[in-house]
Amino acid sequence: MLQFISGRRVAVATEQASEFQRRGLLIILSSPSGVGKTTLARKLVEWDSAIKTSISSTTRKPRDGERDGREYYFTSTEEFAADIKAGRFLEHAKVFGHYYGTPHSFVETWFSRRHDVLFDIDWQGGSQLRNSKYGEYTVSIFVLPPSIPELARRLRARGRDSERMLKERMELCRDEIGHWTEYDFVLVNKNLDVVLNQIKTIVTSERLKRKHQTGLGSFVDSLYGQLEAG
Repeated sequence: MLQFISGRRVAVATEQASEFQRRGLLIILSSPSGVGKTTLARKLVEWDSAIKTSISSTTRKPRDGERDGREYYFTSTEEFAADIKAGRFLEHAKVFGHYYGTPHSFVETWFSRRHDVLFDIDWQGGSQLRNSKYGEYTVSIFVLPPSIPELARRLRARGRDSERMLKERMELCRDEIGHWTEYDFVLVNKNLDVVLNQIKTIVTSERLKRKHQTGLGSFVDSLYGQLEAG
């Protein structure tokens, strides 16, 4: 069973994880609408500057306060279709009548700099990422609501959707939850701070895996060199 750590222990483990040169991770964070993944993603990026949030292209219109190139790259349906045909997306999907996709260029830029890239995406995008050329570098996390009534309450409290849209989101929730077994980790968001700390622990643990620490081999070689010289 995974033991979650907090406070000073997380800080020490994070320092150790960054001691050696390592590969970046693709962190997939998924959940039904209203569970809190967007807030969790924002707080995770605030916790560690080595984590960069993937900026998706979308055909939906900007909401109040959103800016092109910050929250999303806003584009037309025709331009999005052309980008699909040209193979410019690492993953793409249609959600609530709008298209969303992750440009190859964004991921490759940060991944080549050994940064982690965080994806706030649905199960469709998560599946495509796990089956992409970056599949072995992904860690996927699915966040469940504590209950369906609580999920409905949170969606209404946002005050962002019409009753028709709320009904559509709740209907889609059944299908989204059905994909929980496809993820590496599944958490229940009863308390945002607790879930955030669990995600920090998961990320730190993944960074410490031998396959991601590319500098370990050289370090071990140096230890052998010291033994031979001693």
